[in-house]
Amino acid sequence: MGVADLFNRACVQTAVYWGDPSDDGYGGKTFGSGYPEEILCRWENRKQLITNAQGKEIVSMARVYVLQDLDEEGWLFLGSLDDLDSDEEEDPRKVDGAFEIKQFSKSPEYRSTDKFVRVAYL
Repeated sequence: MGVADLFNRACVQTAVYWGDPSDDGYGGKTFGSGYPEEILCRWENRKQLITNAQGKEIVSMARVYVLQDLDEEGWLFLGSLDDLDSDEEEDPRKVDGAFEIKQFSKSPEYRSTDKFVRVAYL
């Protein structure tokens, strides 16, 4: 069993993901069709110093292991769609406990070309 398999088995929590972010022209974001969606994850609340896409050092509030690629500037919420009302589904910034993805990393497992460990930093 490899590292990626271990993380696949550890991802038993449910999160809501808003992906495919784009500027709305008013300083905010809109998200692609099909979002939000529920995904499996392992969510760890831990502060960590990271570097964002602009090269600035920031503090990440959580590290989330996931089973699929996620978009930086997308959003994650630990919970299910049933926990949200319709306003919150449309705009994750209205959700208490939702965080923007500040950095996403995807690393191949040792000696593998098709198994990856994926981590989002919020």
